Amino acid sequence: MNPLPIEIGFRYTRASRKSGLLSFLSSVSMAGLIVGISLLVLVLSVMNGFERELRERILGLLPQASLYQAGGMADWETLATELSTREGVSGAAPFVQIHALLAYRQRTEAALIYGIDVQAEQRVSRIAEYASQEALAALEAEPGSILMGVDLAEKLGITPGSQIMVVAPGTRAGSAAQIHYLRLAGYVDSGSELDQSLVLAALDSLNALRPAQLHGKVDGLRLQFDALDEAPWRAMHIANELGPIFYQNNWQRTHGNLYHAIRMSKAMVGLLMSLIVALAAFNVVSTLILVVTEKQGSIAILRTLGASSGAIMLIFVTQGLVIGAGGVALGLALGCALVWVIEPAVQLLEALLGVQFLHSDVYPLTSIPAEMRLEDVISVVGVAMVLVFIATLYPAWRATRLQPADVLRYE
Repeated sequence: MNPLPIEIGFRYTRASRKSGLLSFLSSVSMAGLIVGISLLVLVLSVMNGFERELRERILGLLPQASLYQAGGMADWETLATELSTREGVSGAAPFVQIHALLAYRQRTEAALIYGIDVQAEQRVSRIAEYASQEALAALEAEPGSILMGVDLAEKLGITPGSQIMVVAPGTRAGSAAQIHYLRLAGYVDSGSELDQSLVLAALDSLNALRPAQLHGKVDGLRLQFDALDEAPWRAMHIANELGPIFYQNNWQRTHGNLYHAIRMSKAMVGLLMSLIVALAAFNVVSTLILVVTEKQGSIAILRTLGASSGAIMLIFVTQGLVIGAGGVALGLALGCALVWVIEPAVQLLEALLGVQFLHSDVYPLTSIPAEMRLEDVISVVGVAMVLVFIATLYPAWRATRLQPADVLRYE
């Protein structure tokens, strides 16, 4: 390839900076690309962060899949050991699940109480990251102890060491509610919506809230899988294989709507932000048309010296791509900087204003996470440069349509 048209394209780019109007239009085109690219990178990274936190925080505490047995599961140790050896299953832990009302002084709140085996639970969940080791040790060693989501404890006004009344509904129509008192040993602080309703207790601590025939049994096994996306079909396969008295539930049923909403939001917002990038990319058209008008004398001379139409097009395509590449590079750098500072900046702003922008009773998370992924960066840069390239074609084609005789007649 003849490098001369490329060299001329670079020279025209430098020369346009000395022209007032062309310099202004080039700056506007580049600024539009910088803003569009940086915002697109930031938005996609925030959506990636929400998706990651859903997987790691919420599904790090709640089961990826739950296996139940009608009438309760008595010999759960043997079944848990057998399931843990299956392909794709990374662990199994027992649980008891009770929906109850918590009453402390004049306040009451609904809660979801999970009875767990502390040692087994730490092998299949991330509870150790969201609760202190002292609280977990107390939960295991002291009967009647519970851990409570930090937001739920705040709404009740309860502090560690206090006794709280737990009211569980009767298991049959007309049966009396079960009432028991438990002691708060510590908090669970996941920074997610679970902090509004989650309570953890040892398995034996919940016997008083369950029918006598279920004592010594668990409701089911919490299953952890090597791949989260495989959890639904693997859990269904296990339940079907074990027989009709077994059934399962999985994260796609409990939180699948939130997961798909995040995916859909990412796609829609990404599309809208891409339109901003497209608009900024097509601003290059006006810049190049003015360059063609200003340089028509030079174009005519190049044509008379034997420059082909392809060479003329390459000159202006090169100039447009240089402007676009500069805007994309600066936009990408700004986007990376915004991704890096967005979470601490929001936390600092919350501290200065004394407000919390995201509340766990409304939003699934209480912070704004961000995660930049290489495939998103490649897609953004690739789409932006393709749009810039397309935008350069019309002005470059117009340059090839200039007739040297008509242009030079008035020079």
